[in-house]
Amino acid sequence: MGIRHGFGLFNLPVTQANGWGREIFSLAIALQNLIWGVTQPIFGGLADRFGGYRIMLLGGVLYTLGLIGAGLATTSIGFVMTTGAILGMALACTTYSVVYGVIGRHCPPDKRVWAMGIAAAMGSFGQFFMIPLEQELITRFDIQNTLLILAIMTSFMLPFSLVLHEKKYSPTETGNHQTITQAIKEAFGQRSFQLLLAGYFVCGFQVVFIGTHLAPYLKDMSNIYPTVGHPEVATIALALVGLFNIFGTYHASKIDGKFPKHLSLAIIYISRSIVIGGFLAFPLSPITTYIFAALIGFLWLSTVPLTNGIIAQIFGVKYMSMLSGFAFLSHQIGSFIGAYLGGYIFDVTRSYNIVWIVSIILGIMAALANLPIKEKELTRQANPSATT
Repeated sequence: MGIRHGFGLFNLPVTQANGWGREIFSLAIALQNLIWGVTQPIFGGLADRFGGYRIMLLGGVLYTLGLIGAGLATTSIGFVMTTGAILGMALACTTYSVVYGVIGRHCPPDKRVWAMGIAAAMGSFGQFFMIPLEQELITRFDIQNTLLILAIMTSFMLPFSLVLHEKKYSPTETGNHQTITQAIKEAFGQRSFQLLLAGYFVCGFQVVFIGTHLAPYLKDMSNIYPTVGHPEVATIALALVGLFNIFGTYHASKIDGKFPKHLSLAIIYISRSIVIGGFLAFPLSPITTYIFAALIGFLWLSTVPLTNGIIAQIFGVKYMSMLSGFAFLSHQIGSFIGAYLGGYIFDVTRSYNIVWIVSIILGIMAALANLPIKEKELTRQANPSATT
């Protein structure tokens, strides 16, 4: 998880070294997020059926190969396909939806969101640790060698994946006799699920736009505010996002049961809009950038345990990885648009201002979308004859 959060640091070095516009790098990250989202329900369903550790093993292989391919790519097409397609599938195999499915099946309901929050916090610690390391590698080595070093690091995911080995479970153990098709139809027929996906779309748009374009934004603004142009400022800011995300996700998991999850999500989305608005309103300096990073970091992925907790609460845990995957697909469609639109708008207007404003408006809309969600467990008629 930590490595992918540092991809934004590669934006300017990659584009400048190859003579590309920012649209090329943005397209690679956008495609990565889209393929991650499109394949997440597939790999989530396979994890539900065959076990999360097998999917994590596959993800470790793809992650390593994708980073090697990106490091060796000499054309824009090669870079987009390795960074976008291969790493996108790798992330689908190794991140939250697969892990949360295992957690959901093995944690009691009253501890489920808390456990998901711990998992998200550990991913955030990876971000906090890896971003300064990636910047140091970029400074000391060229882009190619940095990506190859990261590939060696991701290969260690293979033995760690075995930790997710779980005993075989059956429909009787989960108390749910639905088929996969029935579960999908049921979920998409629920208004609360539709609204949850709408909010998650905005989450993806905001975090990937900021993660991909904050570093070049600060560099561009150094023409007006010289102190924010040093790479160290962006590195510290992105690391602070990861650090404060640890506290944010843990806090979000701890308030479960004390405060409705859908209202917590609404507060998070509206707070993001306020924080982004404040970042644009005040003069840029390293201090204001770090304050923004800390505040947005606290709100960064605190949506993840809450969103997945609502899914588990409404639909149960049998197909949780798959249904979380569909929610994440919505998140990643937003991520695709946020990453690509940032680069495209900049290349056309030489400014990110339009996308910042869109982020504020979308945050308000996401808050409103989460208000009507009902966190009530569905009751189903018994259907013991159904098979998967």
